[in-house]
Amino acid sequence: MSSFQLNINPLKEPLGFIKVLEWIASIFAFATCGGFNGKTEIQVSCPKVTENKTITAAFGYPFRLNEASFQTHPYVNVCDVNWKSYVLIGDYSSSAQFYVTFAVFVFLYCIAALLLYVGYTSLYRDSQKLPMIDFVVTLVAAFLWLVSTSAWAKALTDIKVATGQGIVKELEPCNQEVVCYFGSVTSMGSLNVSVIFGFLNMILWGGNAWFVYKETSLHSPSNTSASHSQGGIPPPSGI
Repeated sequence: MSSFQLNINPLKEPLGFIKVLEWIASIFAFATCGGFNGKTEIQVSCPKVTENKTITAAFGYPFRLNEASFQTHPYVNVCDVNWKSYVLIGDYSSSAQFYVTFAVFVFLYCIAALLLYVGYTSLYRDSQKLPMIDFVVTLVAAFLWLVSTSAWAKALTDIKVATGQGIVKELEPCNQEVVCYFGSVTSMGSLNVSVIFGFLNMILWGGNAWFVYKETSLHSPSNTSASHSQGGIPPPSGI
């Protein structure tokens, strides 16, 4: 293996420049999803009491809503109901974790690829295997971005429903003597951004596939074409 020699010229080319964009986009993808924390609030009115009490269910990544129980402040049984025994509905951890884990792996791969581009440029250009591996990984990554982002977008839609005003109808005490009103839910703008960055990553990796393909032997001219382009004289035909 050749020694490390810093060469920033590949970063000025589409191959390296797009890889930098992919690296940055992957950071935003897993940060906007994995760092989310929110809560949904419900106003509760007890029988014969005009004062409303607030119960809150906190949720966040990895969005196991079925583990997010309702809490009261102070921690008392509002309306003689043990609200801790009631939780939000749904477990969306598989889609969220798949999306975030894949984004982290992409982040690490981009670092390794950039290190190869700028530190071992000659090794990458002269090798037949490395560009081909890079090309295959690029195609697979573009496809997995589509799959993971689509799954996460569907899960996000369900999370919005599960934490929205429809939750009031799902709480058993609210269908009896206790009167419940939906209060509020934390804005999920950052989660919407995570979906946008997921599809943006898909576009970046799909577009970059062409520039990686140009580095492979599949795009290189054949030996015959190469000899002709170098001024080679074809053998004379038979008499």
